[in-house]
Amino acid sequence: MNASTDLLVDAFGRIREVVEDVVTGLDPDELGTRPDDANSIAWLVWHLTRIQDDHLAGVAGTEQVWTADGWYDRFGLPFPADDTGYGHTGKDVAAVGGLSAQLLTGYHGAVHDNTVQYLAGVDDKDMKRVVDRAWTPPVTLGVRLVSVVADDLQHAGQAAYVRGLLGR
Repeated sequence: MNASTDLLVDAFGRIREVVEDVVTGLDPDELGTRPDDANSIAWLVWHLTRIQDDHLAGVAGTEQVWTADGWYDRFGLPFPADDTGYGHTGKDVAAVGGLSAQLLTGYHGAVHDNTVQYLAGVDDKDMKRVVDRAWTPPVTLGVRLVSVVADDLQHAGQAAYVRGLLGR
């Protein structure tokens, strides 16, 4: 690894820590609670993990952990296998209720491990590789990875906020 991948591994590790802290000790009803019809902890953690899994598989050219390791079947959600939660309605968010902390942290841990393994083989030259030409300017691997970190941290923070509301 190098300095940039070391930083990314650290950032993804911090996301992992927040996810663990947020869901640990909560039951499925608490994880599915939607204060004022907002996103639940379960949905936020599922979504941030799906985005990380989807985007990392996309840049690595591999199958997502979600399907490759059977998580799609274990979750049993009423969505297609390629659904990441983007554009979900309130009804969709509610459908992610009833999940256990163990299921959420298990999937997130598997995606985290896959991410760290992928980053171990990435160098500075790889970071400059264009991975998405649909944007102007085209998106490089480095930009995509930072985007995933930023998105995941926002959702992890939202989940932590919801957890704080549960204790009120």
